[in-house]
Amino acid sequence: MSGPGEEQPLLELVADRFTFPTGLTFDEQGVAYVAEAGLPFGGAPPGGTVWRLGPDGERTSVAHGLRPPVTGLTWHAGALYVSEGGHPARLSRVSLDGTRETLLEGLPGPGNYHLNMAVVGPDAKLYFSQGAMTNLGIVGLDAYEVGWLRRLPHGHDVPGFDVTLAGVNVTTPGPTGGTPDGEAVTGAFVPFGTPTEPGQRVPAGLPATAAVMRCNLDGTGLELVAWGLRNAYGLGFLPDGRLLATDQGSDDRGSRPIGDAPDLLFEVRAGCWYGWPDYVGGVPVTDERFRPERGPHPSFVLADHEALPPPQPALLAFPPHVAAVKFDLAPPGSALCGSLLVALFGDEAPMTAPRGPPTRCTSASGTPR
Repeated sequence: MSGPGEEQPLLELVADRFTFPTGLTFDEQGVAYVAEAGLPFGGAPPGGTVWRLGPDGERTSVAHGLRPPVTGLTWHAGALYVSEGGHPARLSRVSLDGTRETLLEGLPGPGNYHLNMAVVGPDAKLYFSQGAMTNLGIVGLDAYEVGWLRRLPHGHDVPGFDVTLAGVNVTTPGPTGGTPDGEAVTGAFVPFGTPTEPGQRVPAGLPATAAVMRCNLDGTGLELVAWGLRNAYGLGFLPDGRLLATDQGSDDRGSRPIGDAPDLLFEVRAGCWYGWPDYVGGVPVTDERFRPERGPHPSFVLADHEALPPPQPALLAFPPHVAAVKFDLAPPGSALCGSLLVALFGDEAPMTAPRGPPTRCTSASGTPR
């Protein structure tokens, strides 16, 4: 500890020895709660856990055996709201005595991404995001190769708006076959091994993937807020009521690879389309800057862009593959007061992109405009 007049340390250890912590929240008394993902990597015990931290860093289990990966944890009005991304995914409310109540069940999965964190909005509704089932709209063998999946069939994406397909199909070898030659022909927004036709209509679904949705605090009244955010892992409201999301960019992998797609920070507005799977921050995937190394340059899979809301630009673009996860505002009185602080997980190469130097971001803070 520093003495009077001495400079305070920049970092101070509060608690350690967590296994894949993914969520942190505080109650009205300032008590901290931490969620562990529950993924059994490296011999870690399976099943998500929520811990209550004491003043000296000691921990007490509030809930355990949650469906991994647990991706979010929020405190509101005397209870914890937990995002359980396992299949089938669910949103739960957990009381401090350990009582659990399922609010929403059977959310999309299994897929590349999951149900993400939930936050309570100014309208006292529960806002949450659902990640995409695929890298960029088409189920490919990357769904089988990604470490924690290794299984087909694999969930396919569900659009938040009615869409018309361009009929883009990709032929791959496949563990399930599909053609007389043992190959699979797969289009967008359909199961692996299912081809599509030009002009084919796919109706909007609810719950949708690559979407932000909301419901009442008891899980009723589910509705779409916005569509086209690939994996809005971080979600939060500013004091002025604006909703922000960190959206993780698509990778150079799978049946529809894309090169150097950045992670993005969006302001989420009701009824808007954020471009996925055909735009990145308002820029078409056909732009030369997105040419991949692991396959052909992607073409549009949607044929009716003019029938959709215009794709929204981003507030901020991070370098590709930094995996922007969660964020918070710096507290009043701090040197960074008014800045948004964003945690970056890392690139996970070579799964997400060809091998190369580590992705770096020298600053992950900025003032929301």
